[in-house]
Amino acid sequence: MEAREIRAMATEEIQRKLGDTQEELFNLQFQWSTRQLKDTNRLTQVQRDIARLKTILRERELVQLWEGED
Repeated sequence: MEAREIRAMATEEIQRKLGDTQEELFNLQFQWSTRQLKDTNRLTQVQRDIARLKTILRERELVQLWEGED
């Protein structure tokens, strides 16, 4: 998932996607710990997706704060 795709989403949609992605990360970590995970690169991809989602949510939060100061 690219940042421009995330920025095109509504905030509520990003929050839902973040929850789903965090759940996927939990499942992947569980599979990794039980040696069932075949594609270990997926862990890194999901972690980066979570970071992107959180970053864009924070950007939107800061924009709202900035606009509220006027």
